[in-house]
Amino acid sequence: MFMPIQINDNSSEPLYAQITHQLRALILSGHLEESMLLPSIREFANQLQCSVITVRRVYQDLESEGLLRTKQGTGTFVAQVHAEERARYRRQAVEQALEEAVDAALRVDITKEELEQLMQEVIQRKWH
Repeated sequence: MFMPIQINDNSSEPLYAQITHQLRALILSGHLEESMLLPSIREFANQLQCSVITVRRVYQDLESEGLLRTKQGTGTFVAQVHAEERARYRRQAVEQALEEAVDAALRVDITKEELEQLMQEVIQRKWH
């Protein structure tokens, strides 16, 4: 099974974190449905061209967050995620991106008014 995880070798974000963040997003956004069987640790590591230890850590951490469940001898599955948790994740993801946009604007001395105007332009472009 192919998992749509994109690894950026030029990113300052560690490989483990890139995989964890993307897999978490796929689960919480509903792109990976409840009870879906994930690739084995070895298969996923081969697909991502990374260490089995890295994938094992990702699976274990997401399992401890309640997003995955492992059945001995069967595999690792997507756990049930409640609607409130999905909504909270969606809001947090957008809020984080907006905070990063504001930080970028502050770094290049864009005023609040300029940023608001730019945001409106982007919203209009994306929703039309």
